[in-house]
Amino acid sequence: MTWDYLLTAFVVCVSPGIGVVYTLSMALGGGLRAGFWAALGCSMATLLHMLVAMAGLAAVLQASALLFQAVKFAGVAYLLWMAWSVLKDRGGLSVAPAVPMPAGRILRRGVALNLLNPKLPLFFMAFLPQFIPAGSGAGLMAELGAAFSAVTFLTFLGYAGLAAGGRDALLASERMMRWLRRAFAASFAALGLKLAMERA
Repeated sequence: MTWDYLLTAFVVCVSPGIGVVYTLSMALGGGLRAGFWAALGCSMATLLHMLVAMAGLAAVLQASALLFQAVKFAGVAYLLWMAWSVLKDRGGLSVAPAVPMPAGRILRRGVALNLLNPKLPLFFMAFLPQFIPAGSGAGLMAELGAAFSAVTFLTFLGYAGLAAGGRDALLASERMMRWLRRAFAASFAALGLKLAMERA
């Protein structure tokens, strides 16, 4: 494994996407603890997608248009539901302070969000071979996959720390909270629409 790989992985992870938006919303609503579990859930899903790619199931997903569409639209529906829930400031997806959500629920939602993105295993199928020398075995791919998941977790945890650090100032302003809800709802909806337009 090289520093080039780690730097590339960091650039990929730091780019705003489903996991980043979810981690930020959880950290703002429940503090660093909630952000930690959200980051962990999203990172675990990344590891699962890596295993799918290594097992060659990504090729099956790419070859089956029906399977790809089914997974994709399940993800779209979930993202749009999250957008509506945030906009309406409901329960665990609220960005306002509330009764702490159980860690398991935050974790499961983070895993579900990223598992319902069929592009991730295809991304790994295209991304990893660039860093695997000819003749290398599955061990190196597993090492690269574990490193990518670790970079994902640390990057998302950094986002959670930033959100938790500015949480008190944001929560003190009702106007800011209202715009924050709209911004997160719009982000989830935009990610859902982007996923809806993806092709296998």
